[in-house]
Amino acid sequence: MEHLKLFAMKFFFTFAILFVLLGAGFEVSFENIFLISLVLSLVGYAVGDRIVLDRTKNSTATLVDVVLIFGFVYFMTDALTIGDGVLIASVLSALSLALFEYFFHQSVVRTMEENETDSEAFAPAGELRTEVSEELTPYEDDEGK
Repeated sequence: MEHLKLFAMKFFFTFAILFVLLGAGFEVSFENIFLISLVLSLVGYAVGDRIVLDRTKNSTATLVDVVLIFGFVYFMTDALTIGDGVLIASVLSALSLALFEYFFHQSVVRTMEENETDSEAFAPAGELRTEVSEELTPYEDDEGK
């Protein structure tokens, strides 16, 4: 359920930022902005937020997102629309969404940490736990019978 909430938030803000930039600034249609936002949110959440962010720091994941955003916006805008300024639109979109992604990654990490603390009863795979007792020998007396 948490993943659905995070994805919905990512899609909403991505759509809003792209609607302002591409819709108002570069006259890209609503349908094209919706499609670009949907694809960008799906790929960005799967790759940037679930894979890269789990293995690296926030700044590295943000840089990966900038490259993904620029590539997807550039190629999808170029393929879906006929117009000039695709490069400028892609750069502006990548930079403005990078700012959002930086703060969104903090939210993702915080949410995932809360989920981990809820399920601490189970040891993660590969983590060994030991049992400690006060008994040193199985015998009741010190002679070792």
